[in-house]
Amino acid sequence: MQQAANNSQHPWHALSCETVYAQLNAAPGGLSDAEAARRLASYGPNELIAAHRTSAWSILLDQIKNVLIIILLVAVALSACMGHGVEAIAIGVIVMFAVILGFVQEYRADRAIEALQKMAAPMATVLRNGEEMEVPSRDLVPGDIVLLRAGDRIPADARVTESINLQVEEAALTGESVPVEKHADALASGEMALGDRRNMVYAGTAATYGRGRAVVVATGMATEFGKIAQMMQSIETGRTPLQENLDKVGHSLAKMAFVVVALIVAVGLLRGQPFMEMLIFGIALAVAVVPEALPAVVTISLAIGVQKMVKRHALMRRLAAVETLGSTSIICSDKTGTLTKDEMTVRKVYAAGQLLDVTGAGYEPHGQFMRGQDVVDPSGAVELLLRAGALASDAHIVHQEAEGRWHLKGDPTEGALVAAAAKAGLKKIDLEAEMPRVNEIPFTSESKRMTTLHSGPNGLVAFSKGAPEIILAACTRVRTEDGEPLLDEATRATIVETARKLASEALRILAVASKENAALENAEHDMTFLGLVGMIDPPRPEAKAAIHKCEAAGIRPVMITGDHPLTAEAVARELGLLKAGRVVTGAEVDAMSPEVFEREVEHIDVLARVSPEHKLSTVTAFQKLGHIVAMTGDGVNDAPALKKADIGIAMGITGTDVTKEAAAMTLTDDNFASIVAAVEEGRGIFGNIKKYLMYLLSANIGEIGLMAGTSLLGMPLPLSAVQILYVNLATDGLPALALAVDPPEPDLMRRKPRNPRTGIFTRPVVTLMLVGGIWSTMINLSLFTWARHSGRSDAEAMTMTFVSLVLIEFFKAYNFRSDRQSAFVRPLANKWLNLAILWEMLLLMLVVYVPLLHAPFGTFSLTLQDWGIILVLASTITPVLELAKWMVRRGWFGSLA
Repeated sequence: MQQAANNSQHPWHALSCETVYAQLNAAPGGLSDAEAARRLASYGPNELIAAHRTSAWSILLDQIKNVLIIILLVAVALSACMGHGVEAIAIGVIVMFAVILGFVQEYRADRAIEALQKMAAPMATVLRNGEEMEVPSRDLVPGDIVLLRAGDRIPADARVTESINLQVEEAALTGESVPVEKHADALASGEMALGDRRNMVYAGTAATYGRGRAVVVATGMATEFGKIAQMMQSIETGRTPLQENLDKVGHSLAKMAFVVVALIVAVGLLRGQPFMEMLIFGIALAVAVVPEALPAVVTISLAIGVQKMVKRHALMRRLAAVETLGSTSIICSDKTGTLTKDEMTVRKVYAAGQLLDVTGAGYEPHGQFMRGQDVVDPSGAVELLLRAGALASDAHIVHQEAEGRWHLKGDPTEGALVAAAAKAGLKKIDLEAEMPRVNEIPFTSESKRMTTLHSGPNGLVAFSKGAPEIILAACTRVRTEDGEPLLDEATRATIVETARKLASEALRILAVASKENAALENAEHDMTFLGLVGMIDPPRPEAKAAIHKCEAAGIRPVMITGDHPLTAEAVARELGLLKAGRVVTGAEVDAMSPEVFEREVEHIDVLARVSPEHKLSTVTAFQKLGHIVAMTGDGVNDAPALKKADIGIAMGITGTDVTKEAAAMTLTDDNFASIVAAVEEGRGIFGNIKKYLMYLLSANIGEIGLMAGTSLLGMPLPLSAVQILYVNLATDGLPALALAVDPPEPDLMRRKPRNPRTGIFTRPVVTLMLVGGIWSTMINLSLFTWARHSGRSDAEAMTMTFVSLVLIEFFKAYNFRSDRQSAFVRPLANKWLNLAILWEMLLLMLVVYVPLLHAPFGTFSLTLQDWGIILVLASTITPVLELAKWMVRRGWFGSLA
């Protein structure tokens, strides 16, 4: 046996059947059992092999390796050692929650190969020892002869050697909208896209019509499915912008904590302060620097966002991917089933010299017939055309009450004819009751038509549908509104030209004819031409509006499909997706070097007749140019690109298990428009995380500044360790959680995508944080100094400083609801923040005025005068931050993006 065996890249489609048999050392009668066993030992079983999977312990360890988690674990240990059990438990619970949630998300993330394995056929019918037998698909080997029948799943990649009207559904692999007719003839070109190889069948696809034989040329990981599995195993899933940003935050805070704590503790020890006092002080400072609630708030923020997205028909599999949507700048969308419905639909009918448009999409029997801008009732000739098309079809459309959708039973092309008739009020069940079918001449690839005979009031009537040139050649008369005159050459030429024009619009054209007083032997002769029907897998009605919304939000949609270039171009133009860009085929991409493709990809709007490798390389090229790429799709051919993309989006209804497992997000309604809602949610989530971080880190800067200032001035501690923990966990915690569910800003979807490389901490954000933190430091340091020199006790001075710090945090919470808008725009829009502040004020009153809490919290009952002084000083943070925002809006500190 030669080296070509078990190689799907070998040009089997360009070879004759005899040459294929010779190269595989096979024969039409099949292999012997002994030879099959020898080849099985040589090539291995016909199954997909999953790569080594990461153990659960490794995934768990990765969660704990996070810098913030490590800092918090150290804080837990130190708090426990110092006897602060409540604080240790509180921080420990937060850590456990964040670690467990991260572990669960990642553990479920890599099931795509298992889903791909499930698509393999369990059994296959083969010829062995010259006899037909069933064997497990895993036992197939190159050279086996497989028998294919309608309904069979193709068990391996194979070259067709015999086809009796064999049609195969290849949408999952190639994106082709309708079943593909197969034949056994060799094809001229060695370099052809999978969708054009009409003499090949591929593992994981399914026979829908007819029967045939094929010789296996590739099994297991050597099949096209196997190549997809290998691509998916080799793809490294990138980290989300949020994960990158939070890692930077964690590292920065760790370094800051170490430097500041070491410096201040060293200064204290040099001044002769007790070691234990400075150790407690150091722990308090470390706690002040580290945002203990960060993992919890981020996780809760993402989880709440996920719940909102479910209501908007988007289901997230990985929490961190929610935020990635907000940075998305490119959406690479599959055509079939994503931008279109994956349901063939009649768009035009031509009868009695008039051309009508048909509205509606898919198999729903709802739509209108239009002449220009006017709605018209189907005339007698149009109605007869639709009646004949439906009766000459085997398909039915049925309404599934549970799903609220119409489903097709049968061939997509015939389903389109049945649905078009139903739009004219002609239900197939009623038509068949009126004119029951009594005989038929089935469709064959040679005849290219199907004819049915029906019992009518005046005898047998034949209805025929098929290729226009075939049907027209069988007709001698033509149906008009006035009767059935002879079909002259001028009328024939008009029909041919109309068919050519419709075909140029990427419509699939069928002609329909009839014959009265027909018999089986003459049914397809001397027929009456009824008209033409043009159909296409149409764009989703809502997809056009969704594309416009994406463009308004600065997101560029790109169509990537395995379908024919003409079809792809027609759909793209109708959607408004194809503008100044180009339509490029997979063959043209192959002719480009990777460097050239990277340069050209920015100018390509549509890629057609592409393979899984092309989809993957397109996503990679956009990513190399700095884009955050979302990839949508439903077929197996989309899975590698979905996994590689920054955000993979699978279709929930028509999508395969493979794509759902490879994707980060699934659209439960298969609606491209739902992506826009998901992007808005993603942007809102990132915005809320930014609000929380601005709020919290500004607070921490204020605390560090206060502690460092008093230390450098040789003053006693202005806050106790318990007070600092209270501010960080209680006072900062609830308002931060409330900011995590803050309503989105009104202009959110009119902004350009955020550049992920800029991170959270843009210059305007850092400016606002520093201004808030420094002003807080100045106010509290001044207040503490004044209180001590005004004759008040240290306990009262500490309490005034503590309360001032808390109130400044409350004012900041409202100010940091936006990094650009005034706090007085929709000031009370966040009801959860309002409730959180009220609750925190109640707790603050208890801490200050309940004697039982004075000792543990080191507080003192303040007078009304104390409160007046504190309120006036604390409220000054608002005008200061308003001034800073005014300067930000005018670009004093750089771009807001």
